[in-house]
Amino acid sequence: MELKFMSLSSGSSGNCYYLGADGNGILIDAGIPTKLIRQYLNDVDIPFDSVKAVFVTHDHADHIKSLGTLGQKYYLPVYATRGTHAGINNNYCMTEKLSAACTRYIEKEKALQFGDFLITAFEVPHDGTDNVGYFIEVGGRNFCFVTDLGHITETVASYASRANYLIIEANYDEDMLRMGHYPKFLKDRITSPQGHLCNKTTACFLAQNVNENLKNVWLCHLSGENNHPEIAYKTVEYALRGVGIIPGKDLVLTALKRSKPSDLFVF
Repeated sequence: MELKFMSLSSGSSGNCYYLGADGNGILIDAGIPTKLIRQYLNDVDIPFDSVKAVFVTHDHADHIKSLGTLGQKYYLPVYATRGTHAGINNNYCMTEKLSAACTRYIEKEKALQFGDFLITAFEVPHDGTDNVGYFIEVGGRNFCFVTDLGHITETVASYASRANYLIIEANYDEDMLRMGHYPKFLKDRITSPQGHLCNKTTACFLAQNVNENLKNVWLCHLSGENNHPEIAYKTVEYALRGVGIIPGKDLVLTALKRSKPSDLFVF
């Protein structure tokens, strides 16, 4: 089975990821305009109509902006927890509300079979209405999406450590955030246990949990003000080298672009 993964956008201005298996795919979040989703997929010869559903991590605007269009115009089912769906329909950015026809509910820790994908949502600590990561089993391989979380819980670790392909947040560099112009309340929100992961926390987790089954790591949701792809990459690389893991040799490490699509990864 051929698998395809691509980040269409990964940052506070918008988040959207594509995962495909043998010509059919899903989106994880849809926080960028639909026309860009169509364009970016078309640029790598993935037909837009191969997308069969959207799975939502939480109800913040940078993850849900295009759900109304995707659900109401393109009739894509939108999967989220009941709490997240309630938050979605109350969000200011949802000028076009989701109808019952495209609303689907997913329960945490209860696996859902969707085509070739076996999808399990699990709780992550963040300050949305409700928040999940996704563990996706497909073709004998495991993908794990862990974005927007303030700390790594035992639940998060249990899923992330089983991944062959891991998409994990590295939102900010501690020094850049501390010295930056953000007001104190926003800095406190970002660094709180319900906020975001810094580069060092992600690096330490990976260094402590990397195993021979982990093939690719993508660092996601990098801050535009308080991080830089090279800083995030180097922080994680240093930690991995400290335990004898060489990025580029033992696994593939990628810091995702905030507002541009990544390369298309084919497995």
